[in-house]
Amino acid sequence: MPSNNDKTKNDKAWEEIFEEDKILEHIAKCGYYEIDSERINKVRQSRLMAKFDHYVNLPKIFKSSHLSILPISRSKYLIGYFDTHYKVEYSNSVEIIPFEFPEQVESVDYANLYSESSALHCAFLTKIIDDLAGEETIYTVSGRMSTKEFNFKIKSSKNEKYYPINVENAQCEIDGGFESENYFLLVEAKNYSIDDFMIRQLYYPYRLWSSKLSKQVIPVLMTYSNDMFSFFIYKFDDALDYNSLSLVKQKNYIIAPENIQLEDVNNIFKKINLIAKKDDVPFPQADNFERVVDLLSLLVERDLTRDEITENYQFDVRQTNYYTDACRYIGLVNKYKKSGFFCLTDEGKDILSRHQKNKYIALIKKILEHEIFYKTFELSIKKGETPSQEEVCKVMLDCGLTLSSTTIERRSQTVRKWIDWIWSQIE
Repeated sequence: MPSNNDKTKNDKAWEEIFEEDKILEHIAKCGYYEIDSERINKVRQSRLMAKFDHYVNLPKIFKSSHLSILPISRSKYLIGYFDTHYKVEYSNSVEIIPFEFPEQVESVDYANLYSESSALHCAFLTKIIDDLAGEETIYTVSGRMSTKEFNFKIKSSKNEKYYPINVENAQCEIDGGFESENYFLLVEAKNYSIDDFMIRQLYYPYRLWSSKLSKQVIPVLMTYSNDMFSFFIYKFDDALDYNSLSLVKQKNYIIAPENIQLEDVNNIFKKINLIAKKDDVPFPQADNFERVVDLLSLLVERDLTRDEITENYQFDVRQTNYYTDACRYIGLVNKYKKSGFFCLTDEGKDILSRHQKNKYIALIKKILEHEIFYKTFELSIKKGETPSQEEVCKVMLDCGLTLSSTTIERRSQTVRKWIDWIWSQIE
């Protein structure tokens, strides 16, 4: 069993409810359990307890028992063996389409798109949404609304069985609805890269607007990560089947791209001043530097606690610890021990406010200020490729990193991946 340190507030609250209400016993008998928000609110606010955008956000007791939760009205939920999430895979072969930003617009800064709404507005403003639809669109809908009444079936998370679900005026939220002559694009937006998402976020609005419009309703997922828009265009093959979602195509866009040249990186490499080791911050174990950038971007909007990061974004408890430590290691995030909040440093705020090229050059510099990364990158220049794990481990030992040999081997993967990321930024 995981320790209490590995549990979020949601984990603990749901375990309490499951034990008191004998939920697992009820589900074992009929496959699902109905619970209302009033009951959940006795332990913790239901709005915090029943929103799981990603599979990783599900409480531990849900994951270990193959359970998920769906709203069926304004105040009621069903817990059951429901297959609720859909995996997202980013294709590296998709062309990145450049779009220019309108010169006459001063009220929007495309270098500071750190909320889902600002990213979505910018995609519309630059006519990226028009390109997606293949015709001119009008931004017509956003916000919370009632689903009205509808029925559907959902696949079991344990076998091939399907469960019937009846929804009566549940609440759904639309990040953006864009109408053209022939289509209505229904967009769910995330301002970070993801591994999966809750199908309900597209399905409930899809059912609502399909019943209202004669035009074809197209469900779309947008992620805005590391200054790139990725759009996933889907379709529901069977409107009555929650799990009939399938990918039609992926499209990638970038606004006013500025390419980093090898000369740019060489210039900062020659001028790097190595900084002293920080004894209070562990050596990073966070292989995906794109996710480091995502986490920094999330902290632009507001300071976040460990639980808030874990419960709302694509992180589990361990990953939250690893990636917040990585942000602290490069000196762009502070943690306030008293409040538990993570916040950007002044330098972090400054770097994240810059336009694309200057932002990423500054992030490369922050990595290379650390001796192990500096020497590994220097070795990669000489070799013409990222050094092997064995070579990186030797660099780490030569730099006096006092960790066990097995831990150094694990951490060497992070070093190699960050060096790979640096090279990926260079044209």
